[in-house]
Amino acid sequence: MHREVEEEEKCLRTGLGYDVHALVEGRPLILGGVELPYEKGLAGHSDADVLTHAAMDALLGACALGDIGRLFPDTDPAYEGVNSMLLLQQVGRMVEAAGYRVANLDVVLMAEAPKIAPFVEFMRAQLAWNLNVRVGRISIKATTTEGLGFIGRGEGMAAQAIATVLPIEAAGEAVKGEE
Repeated sequence: MHREVEEEEKCLRTGLGYDVHALVEGRPLILGGVELPYEKGLAGHSDADVLTHAAMDALLGACALGDIGRLFPDTDPAYEGVNSMLLLQQVGRMVEAAGYRVANLDVVLMAEAPKIAPFVEFMRAQLAWNLNVRVGRISIKATTTEGLGFIGRGEGMAAQAIATVLPIEAAGEAVKGEE
């Protein structure tokens, strides 16, 4: 019975991530590992990269490894001002140690401004490089809330992500098919 359970757990898995941060004066705006020119940045203990935080939680959720609040708590001085790409690298190693590879990561940023279209390819490249996957496995897009709520009033940003992971053996076969 135990062996059957282990085999069943090593299958395609999906996780969902969500994060939100307030916009404030005096901080850089970092999204997807890229600093964007904007008059405000996101408040947080780390660099407050809301897009990357949602992505990390989706990956952790797909592998049932917890969440970033538990793994990288804002009460730990070690994470004060930390670059979220370093945390993403650690999450990528955790996913691999659990026996999985990223099959797909899709992130949506909810913000009224700034427009991120000119930076999306840089963000995709940053996430892909730090997760050691092909850029084609990463999708980033944005939407507004049509002026509604805290996002619409320009008080903050939110991001939602969904990640799909495959067992490393299956992922290896999928990568061969991409070449």
